[in-house]
Amino acid sequence: MEGITAIVALGILAAALGLVLGIAARSIQVEGDEVEEEIDALLPQTQCAQCGYPGCRPYAKAIAAGEADINLCAPGGDAAIRALADLLGREVKPMAHDVDPEENTIVAVVDEPRCIGCTLCIQACPVDAIIGAPRQMHTVIATECTGCKLCLPPCPVDCIDLTPVADANSKPQWTRPDVATSTI
Repeated sequence: MEGITAIVALGILAAALGLVLGIAARSIQVEGDEVEEEIDALLPQTQCAQCGYPGCRPYAKAIAAGEADINLCAPGGDAAIRALADLLGREVKPMAHDVDPEENTIVAVVDEPRCIGCTLCIQACPVDAIIGAPRQMHTVIATECTGCKLCLPPCPVDCIDLTPVADANSKPQWTRPDVATSTI
């Protein structure tokens, strides 16, 4: 009987502490966190680091703190700049000079015959635009690729190239040059 009483008492104590912590978390919440969340929601979540920050969340935090400008996100482009300006009541600016606006017009393309299937590029891709299996060729889903270049350094055989979006979309991604295709 004493064991049950102790368990009930601990349960009531835990519930009371949980309630106190919940109330404290809501009352102590900093307004900047809410703005940071809204900014982060407007960013493309590519985690490409083209803005100079290691990901979208640190960039959002820097914008909220007034440490970064709203025009550094190349994958988000003009749409992200307009959305951020609207949210924060700031003036719309052109893309920053140190951010290459052409980055949005390139995608990675795997030279499939040279691919050894190491999966290092898949692990490096922040948007899961590369598909493949271990020891099998990999390919890039061009419509998902942000051109962030994060897949290039880990590739041990340099089989990944960057190409303009129009060229990448015109090249069939699932054909092999050594296999004849038939028409029915």
